[in-house]
Amino acid sequence: MGSVRKASAWLGLVEDNDERYYDDDEYAGGAQTGTGQAWVTDPRVQVASEAAEETGRRIATVTPDSFRDARAIGELFRDGVPVIVNLTTMDPTDAKRVVDFAAGLTFGLRGSIERVATRVFLLTPADTQVVSGEAAGRRADGFFNQS
Repeated sequence: MGSVRKASAWLGLVEDNDERYYDDDEYAGGAQTGTGQAWVTDPRVQVASEAAEETGRRIATVTPDSFRDARAIGELFRDGVPVIVNLTTMDPTDAKRVVDFAAGLTFGLRGSIERVATRVFLLTPADTQVVSGEAAGRRADGFFNQS
């Protein structure tokens, strides 16, 4: 697909028929059955089982290949699902675009974005609290409370 066609597909001017991610035989059946996991939007976006969805305890992990995959991040985050975005496989310019998109997304929906590791980010909706893993008995200067 040429760059003009890619840009037109991204803008929604023409239908995006890039088949490089999907194999019709493999994904014709929709969601996988019997594994306890459902595929959402894209086979690279995996969300927890239906039981977790009913209780509202879901976290999605997304490993985008290009900026085109930012839509999956936005759809999940808009639905109130915390999203872990792993940008380690992307080239730096596209990764920067995805981070800029994620920052705007979290700002617009009053969520937060946090860097978890190098090129790995956690996007949390407004109603989600991230708890740090520090020990409860530690003082600010690094010594344990011995009293």
